[in-house]
Amino acid sequence: MDSINVEAPAARLVWLRVVRVMALSLAWVAIAVLSLWSIAALYVDTRAPHARIPLAIVFAAVIITIVITLRSAIAAFLCFCCCCVVLIWWLNLRPAGQAAWMPDAARTAWVAIDGDRVTIHNLRNCDYQTETSYTNCWTDRTVYLSQLKGADFFLTNWGSRWIGHPIVSFQFGDNDHIAFSIEARYKVGQSYSAILGFFRQYELIFVTADERDVIRLRTNYRKAEEVYMYRTTLSPGAALKVFLSYVDYLNQLRDQPEWYNALTRNCTTTLDRQIAANVPNPQARNYQLILNGSLDRLLYARDRLVTGGLPFEELREREHINQAANTAEHSPDFSAMIRFGRVGF
Repeated sequence: MDSINVEAPAARLVWLRVVRVMALSLAWVAIAVLSLWSIAALYVDTRAPHARIPLAIVFAAVIITIVITLRSAIAAFLCFCCCCVVLIWWLNLRPAGQAAWMPDAARTAWVAIDGDRVTIHNLRNCDYQTETSYTNCWTDRTVYLSQLKGADFFLTNWGSRWIGHPIVSFQFGDNDHIAFSIEARYKVGQSYSAILGFFRQYELIFVTADERDVIRLRTNYRKAEEVYMYRTTLSPGAALKVFLSYVDYLNQLRDQPEWYNALTRNCTTTLDRQIAANVPNPQARNYQLILNGSLDRLLYARDRLVTGGLPFEELREREHINQAANTAEHSPDFSAMIRFGRVGF
């Protein structure tokens, strides 16, 4: 009996030590990740270029000194505090709104609604000669909410099955289509980097455009991009709510610029909650909202697309529009031509 009483506390002490070691190990893994992120943030997002390397080196030196000279638990706490200081600085970086933007991102759209009448200012509708050569990009356009008939979903792929770019287009009347593409806004000299997208290098822009711009750019001028177009099952009423969600957000960005982020503020995740709130039977979030190259497959599974009873692979093949878009290159009926013979149109 006495041996049992002695061994029980001893066993508990062993388990307590094991739990403590495991907790401390997990804490150090988290601190290592945070420290690497902090060094990268200082190097990438420090606004004074000459200070980037010195600040990153100083931070790394402080972390190493703490780890070497102090006891483990205290060192972990102080390292965590150092990372928090960098995080607070990083979170307080604000987008400028004004910069030397690329010409096709030089203006941001904004929308004025007067009853049924909707005026879209700075609608993009570039005349392209090549992907990077274009003129006459900006115009205003008026549409009417009562004429909104539905919404179409475009998905662009360029090789990887995991990565894509969605565009939502709203049909007003018989053949007027307003497309929204949520993108990173580039300054002159910038181009997209998946790594830099996790930092504060790009601002967020809602490109509001004619399909002859934002779709034709991807089908006819960019290399190796494949575009698929689907009719959604949204009713005109539900499509209106989604359209107004886009309008509200882009008008907000006009006065309160935001950072693009490859995870939390990208082409898919920026409006996913608002859109889900406006569609019937909203469903749980899914990894395909992040790894969005198969977003059309997810929407098919959730009955968000008009399918004509076709299995997904056959539907996807029929909705591939590159050839039709190239045929419609200079036609004013571009939108009608890429829809001819498609499922749901």
